[in-house]
Amino acid sequence: MQRILKQIKEQNFSQAYLLFGEERYLKNQYTQKLREALAGDDEMNTHFYEGKDISVGEIIDLAETMPFLAPRRVIFLKNSGLLKAGGEKLAEYLNDSPNETTFFVFTESEVDKRSKLYKALSSKGLVVEFTTQDENTLMRWVASLLSKENKKSTERCILYFLSKTGTDMQNIQMELEKLISYCLDKEVITEADIDAVCTTRLQDRIFEMVEAAARHDHHTAITLYYDLLALKVEPLKILSLLARQYNLMLQAKELKRKGFADKDIASKIGVPPFVVKKYISQASAYKTVELRRTLEKCADMDQAIKTGRLDGKMSVELLILGGA
Repeated sequence: MQRILKQIKEQNFSQAYLLFGEERYLKNQYTQKLREALAGDDEMNTHFYEGKDISVGEIIDLAETMPFLAPRRVIFLKNSGLLKAGGEKLAEYLNDSPNETTFFVFTESEVDKRSKLYKALSSKGLVVEFTTQDENTLMRWVASLLSKENKKSTERCILYFLSKTGTDMQNIQMELEKLISYCLDKEVITEADIDAVCTTRLQDRIFEMVEAAARHDHHTAITLYYDLLALKVEPLKILSLLARQYNLMLQAKELKRKGFADKDIASKIGVPPFVVKKYISQASAYKTVELRRTLEKCADMDQAIKTGRLDGKMSVELLILGGA
């Protein structure tokens, strides 16, 4: 990211950029920065393509066309899929003396680093991966956004907010905008404010459901299950999320038993550090053998539902009631 900012400051641009990774907010932000720096308000020489039905031949023909009354032509391609398959001709073009007045900006969710186009962009341009930001970075970012609106909150409260929103910065920003609007006449934001406004993610509902089942609160567990069904979430989707939840609990429990620190556990199982404590706490209500048995039940049930041997809605309900 700093390399992009440095190039913008020095007005010394690469001919091609690839911005990829799971962090949508930052990708969009830096794509916009490049648009402003490379094209400004020039609409005639700025072109946007999105989706997988892109004609590579059309892109190359456009790239060979000199810009009209401007220093450069800029082509933006978003989620084209060309970094996974079909980008060979474009890779050849980039490797074979492309028009120096044409600039490319690719914004992709997934790439294949073995693809010819990825290698061409790495060689001829600037490749930047936008990964999920760590806990401290997200906390500082949220605190700074609150400060701009003359709001503040405690570290514990911000962590609670992040536990509800997840680590996707775009989602965090949207939820934060709702929270700030709700607390328009308040300076200090509390957990009660967060509960009143912020949307509970599907994964959080699953977490609450498993937690209720673990403490044998079947009424709450089933209520949450039927809430999800009312939101049109398919039983198979719920089953998949339940299996993921139990799998993460099992991994967290085993790694904790082996002496790993919470930060290392988070890295190994692919969740934010501030969520690990929840998984470890929840897993403590189960024996390892119980978690393994529940995962086996989930796998068997998934197969039975898909083959029509079991009714999805009733089967998942029985799994929830049975716990591990």
